[in-house]
Amino acid sequence: MAMCSVCGKKKVTGNNVSHANNRTKRVFLPNLQKVRVQTSHGTRRLQVCTRCLRSGKVKKAV
Repeated sequence: MAMCSVCGKKKVTGNNVSHANNRTKRVFLPNLQKVRVQTSHGTRRLQVCTRCLRSGKVKKAV
């Protein structure tokens, strides 16, 4: 499932709205990256959103 392992951000549903105000369902997906992260259990590969990467909530493994 598309979900950030740190903050829990996941897909959100909404509508495409045309100029004629027709509405069709659409999905907003978070910008997830597969990153090697240093955790208390060692190095693991997790899906992390770019907001968590930029804010320093995870420590990337070298």
